[in-house]
Amino acid sequence: MDTALKEPRLKLYTIFAGLFGVILVLSATTSVKIFAIGPFTLPGGVIFFPLVFIFNDILTEVYGYALSRRIIWTGLFCYILAGVTYLIVQALPPASFWPHQEAYTQILGFAPRIMFGGLIAYFCGEFANSYILSKMKFKQGGLRGIKQGWRFVASTMVGEGVDSFIIMIIAFYGVIPLSALFTTMATLYVVKVVYEIIALPFSTRLANWVKRVEGIDVIDTPETTNYSPFKSITS
Repeated sequence: MDTALKEPRLKLYTIFAGLFGVILVLSATTSVKIFAIGPFTLPGGVIFFPLVFIFNDILTEVYGYALSRRIIWTGLFCYILAGVTYLIVQALPPASFWPHQEAYTQILGFAPRIMFGGLIAYFCGEFANSYILSKMKFKQGGLRGIKQGWRFVASTMVGEGVDSFIIMIIAFYGVIPLSALFTTMATLYVVKVVYEIIALPFSTRLANWVKRVEGIDVIDTPETTNYSPFKSITS
């Protein structure tokens, strides 16, 4: 097992970093649309956002907590950059022949409470997910098969739970009735966890394929791993 990674030899890490940032921004942008399937109403971002946790599982499983932490921070910067860009463009005066300023504001306009809630939820949920998976992998000795699948699911259940609770409370507490708030929260959580379980055969196989391509399979140890989310991302 690798105990120290030399990044120049990594073949797929930067690809994952790019995809991670794109999926995170897409999940935030598409969440402005609410769709209905039968009696259930869900934000469009539910299609993309669980992929962020699946990618986090794969990254932590293959590269370890430290390099996963770097991509989590990169995703956070992408999220902030997208929000600031939307805000700047929203503030620019519309051309006289362009009648869609109100539509732009409604779809991509800056909503401080929702954006703040999303940032906090993402930060806490992603680091909880990565921490749990890293710890479980160490305790399981890096075993694959059922144990690998269980740590993927268990870490996502924790991370998605933290994310769903924080975003719903910060963004919507006092805005919608409590009963609707907790019903929506529970529905989102269940959908995200089921999504992870359905994707499990793909995500574990992809993780093991990446291990073969990269030639690494990092197991974080308590002696060598600093689990602080705020440790420098350049180290």
